[in-house]
Amino acid sequence: MRRNLQGSGRLRPVDLAREHGLSAQAIRNYEAAGILPAAERTRHGYRTYTPPHAQALRAFLALVPGHGHQVATSIMRAVNQGATEAALGIIDASHAQLLGDRGTLHAVEAALRDLSPVRQERGDVFVGPLSRRLGVRPATLRKWERAGLVQPRRDPGTGYRVYSPADVRDAQLVHQLRRGGYLLEQIAPLIAQVRSAGGIVPLESTLHDWRARLAARGRAMLAGAAALHAYLDCLPDPDPHIGVTPGPEKQ
Repeated sequence: MRRNLQGSGRLRPVDLAREHGLSAQAIRNYEAAGILPAAERTRHGYRTYTPPHAQALRAFLALVPGHGHQVATSIMRAVNQGATEAALGIIDASHAQLLGDRGTLHAVEAALRDLSPVRQERGDVFVGPLSRRLGVRPATLRKWERAGLVQPRRDPGTGYRVYSPADVRDAQLVHQLRRGGYLLEQIAPLIAQVRSAGGIVPLESTLHDWRARLAARGRAMLAGAAALHAYLDCLPDPDPHIGVTPGPEKQ
């Protein structure tokens, strides 16, 4: 029977797993993926881990909620390979993505605030009046249509494009986001969200949930940073001579 090695500062896979409700196989998988440093082996070939391994596992699990599994794995791999600066660069890129997502949310909120009310009594409009209202060329509206951002119907008698009040709303939203510098492919999912919500008013709850998710992600990144900092403190200082080309040997 294998004895518990905790008293000697050595841990079995099950010892690491128990703290987080994981399986011993999950610990072995994390090691194989580079998330944990390589384990030492007993003379019988059993894996043994140390407190720094336990802290590495805590760091990874804390990083996942804020950065996602793939990015958290990349961070831990870099750290365990001694490439701390690369790991910090990955974290910076993830924070930049969060900042970009916040910017998108703010742009959508601003665009919705700036939308002109669509008066139902005005009815449908053709491409010319709508292009003049928005201050864009008719060709721009047709480009938005090809991208699926507006979906006007065709007049059965003339074949002209006819924009309903909902189409006008979508065109206004596209126009505001384009003015904010967003690409058509970035705008498309937002327009789809407005349509699926049944308009702008029901989208308020979606925006509230979006804000809450971004806030939770930011707080999770803070928690992940604290756990990673604790893990880095467990590691030996890097050799300052690594990567330095030696000068000529003195005679």
